[in-house]
Amino acid sequence: MKKTFILKGLDCPHCSGVIEKEVGKFEGVSSSTVDLMKQTLTVEAEESAISTLFERIEKTVHSHEPDVEVYEKEEEKKQETDTESKKTAIKIAVGAVLFGAAIIIGEIIKLPLPVYLAVLIVSYIILGGDIILKAIKNIIKGRVFDENFLMSISTVGAFVIGEYPEAVAVMLFYQIGEFFQSLAVRRSRKSISELMDIKPDRATVIRHGKALTVHPENVKIGETITVKPGEKIPLDGIVTDGVSMLDTKALTGESVPKSVKTGDEVLSGSINLNGILTVKTEKTYGESTVSKIIELVENASSKKAPTENFITSFARYYTPAVVIFAALLAIIPPLFFNGAWTDWLHRGFVFLVISCPCALVISIPLAFFGGIGAASRRGILVKGGNYLEALNKADTVVFDKTGTLTKGVFKVSKVITADGITETGLLEIAAKAEIMSNHPIAKSICESCKTDNSEVTSFEEISGFGIKATIKDAIVFVGNEKLMQSENIEFVECTEFGTKVYVAHNGKYLGCIIISDEIKEDSKKAVSDLKKTGIKRTVMLTGDNDSTAFAIAEQLNIDEYHANLLPDKKVELLEKLCTENKTNGKVIFVGDGINDAPVLARSDIGVAMGGIGSDAAIEAADVVIMTDEPSKITESLKIAKQTKAIVIQNILISFIIKGIFLLLGALGYASMWQAVFGDVGVALIAVLNSMRLIKK
Repeated sequence: MKKTFILKGLDCPHCSGVIEKEVGKFEGVSSSTVDLMKQTLTVEAEESAISTLFERIEKTVHSHEPDVEVYEKEEEKKQETDTESKKTAIKIAVGAVLFGAAIIIGEIIKLPLPVYLAVLIVSYIILGGDIILKAIKNIIKGRVFDENFLMSISTVGAFVIGEYPEAVAVMLFYQIGEFFQSLAVRRSRKSISELMDIKPDRATVIRHGKALTVHPENVKIGETITVKPGEKIPLDGIVTDGVSMLDTKALTGESVPKSVKTGDEVLSGSINLNGILTVKTEKTYGESTVSKIIELVENASSKKAPTENFITSFARYYTPAVVIFAALLAIIPPLFFNGAWTDWLHRGFVFLVISCPCALVISIPLAFFGGIGAASRRGILVKGGNYLEALNKADTVVFDKTGTLTKGVFKVSKVITADGITETGLLEIAAKAEIMSNHPIAKSICESCKTDNSEVTSFEEISGFGIKATIKDAIVFVGNEKLMQSENIEFVECTEFGTKVYVAHNGKYLGCIIISDEIKEDSKKAVSDLKKTGIKRTVMLTGDNDSTAFAIAEQLNIDEYHANLLPDKKVELLEKLCTENKTNGKVIFVGDGINDAPVLARSDIGVAMGGIGSDAAIEAADVVIMTDEPSKITESLKIAKQTKAIVIQNILISFIIKGIFLLLGALGYASMWQAVFGDVGVALIAVLNSMRLIKK
């Protein structure tokens, strides 16, 4: 059972990692994930452990962060971030004014030292009192090696060795850096919150002739709702009356409004721009598009990329290591090499200030968070940072044909008859046999010849072959050449371009119906662009015949194709491709239909065309494209590469600058002021660099 808790006010990267680890060790808990960006803790636990889970989590969180407020997500409260920011800003301003006054008193007016010290100490307490208090509480509980401890020991130490202004200045600049860092993180959270603003909060449902305003969750399938201009569509459905334009940007990333009329499908989360629409609901709120998008985006950051996991683990060992090294740096030279205690203690304290790993621990998850948000705004839902990182390693893209590269809108383009039957007669027999099938090809045949199923006494759909039906005591077979061969029916093989549907009546071949499926406008560009982004191999899988597959692969410049595939053969072939590719890179499979779900699940990275895709395909996929455009795959790869570039930049920025300052600190060339830049300044640079993705 999954439960999500809000950890309001949690900003410490080290503490979040410790909380995640400790909660994960609870009895009955199988997994624990802290998302510092959203201030949430997601726990997978056995039902027997749920009753005491909240109390245990609250106790653990407060043992590390007493000021963090813990509550269940269902009880989520509005965060008063503006008020908190104002309080912090006032505290920094007051501390800064007192610090300035102390410098004037001590350096310009030259008042007695006790007065100078008193003002400095008051300024220090205002700026760093809460940090000192947290450090003491953590030390009492046996928990050190966090940023509170590092800042406390280094600044108190600076007071001890007589560097009074530096001690206060370090705390002042640390607080300023933390303030801007927190501001940047909150802005990134707000960006995702705005994305989540697609959630409709009410629906106007017609019941017993009256319009009632209810929560979308209280509307049932088949009920009629009305949507006025400016309102969000609350549930997926079909327009039964009205004409309007819909803003679907939040869902699909498309800026051009979409026109809808009676009979058109509308998706929840779209905004009705003009005209009143009457909609018959087809899904409950929990199954609607907007609900699924919100769930996907909310859960995305809980699936951490390997780089995130490495940085989190690295920080757990890095901080204690640098604290021990700082202690050795401060003690060994004076004890064994006649070094000056004041000088080497100063170097140790500087080393402590520089060593805090905040730049990495905050900026790396923020980069993936920004990448997922940037993709979402383009109508691409990536289910986790792990999949975003995996996209960088992809070198093979495997496409399903129908509905992915082609529109999936089949039309009868030609009818070839045998002797003794007309085109109309052939279409009528085929339509009667296919009328009970939901397959797109069956529907296209039925569309070309309107009939009913009154004469059909039995119906059987043979997967991968076609239809067997009994019409007026006659056995009718409608399907591909494999069906004709399996039933030992002599037929004339058609060489025309398109999908061939052969028809036989009581063992006699009647003719062939050619079905054409139009290629999507951007399919060719999508394949071309993929190769430009570094994809080495493109493959198309289809259940269609060889001649049709060849023609489409040639038009789109696809490297290879495999035709006449049953669903299980697609899985088998994809597994083979994944095995062949294991040492080289990842395999992406792109599909849309329900029969693609097993292949999506088996691939290294499954991409579902969500606009027309089935629920099963969307559930099985790792990436969901809300439109029917194959070109979005290239966009997702570009965003993944941009995210990786920023992650690498942040790692290099953090390690190089911190490494330089650590060396300067150890050699005695770096002051406390410079140490603050080496810590907070680098963290702020990395966070702002990560936020470039959020702006995209």
